[in-house]
Amino acid sequence: MDLVGPGPVDEHFIDAEGAVRGLDASGPWLDLGSGAGFPGVTLAVRFPDAKVTLVERREKRAVFLLEVVARTGLRNLTVHQGDSASLPRGVWSGVISRAYKPPPAYLADAIDLLEPGGLAVLLTAGDAPTPPPPLGLFHVERYTVDQKPRASVRYRLS
Repeated sequence: MDLVGPGPVDEHFIDAEGAVRGLDASGPWLDLGSGAGFPGVTLAVRFPDAKVTLVERREKRAVFLLEVVARTGLRNLTVHQGDSASLPRGVWSGVISRAYKPPPAYLADAIDLLEPGGLAVLLTAGDAPTPPPPLGLFHVERYTVDQKPRASVRYRLS
């Protein structure tokens, strides 16, 4: 279905696993720009107490994600076809994104979506961007994918 870029699909699974390693996710979470379900599906599998919503505005990808939910039987996984602007504000325990928007735009959206104390998780190949207030850098989980450095940067909303 041409949902991921060129190259081995295994790398996407490894990246998603590294991204959620060390999290303690529970409550309602969003995977913004979920695409093929990375890393939101991994988040739902690893943390059954998290209620993960895969957010995808493109119909083709949303239909694929609905099929993933149906085939996996994960009861803590749902799909929202639409833009993040149509989601409730200030009620999410966490948001995660692999390739949703450039980091400053993603973090601005996270501020609007998160409840106080919520986590924004940003996957990056570079350094942790300085967060805008009221986000504070909480933790950086480093890992490698195909011998390339990656990081799961976690910010907490004060």
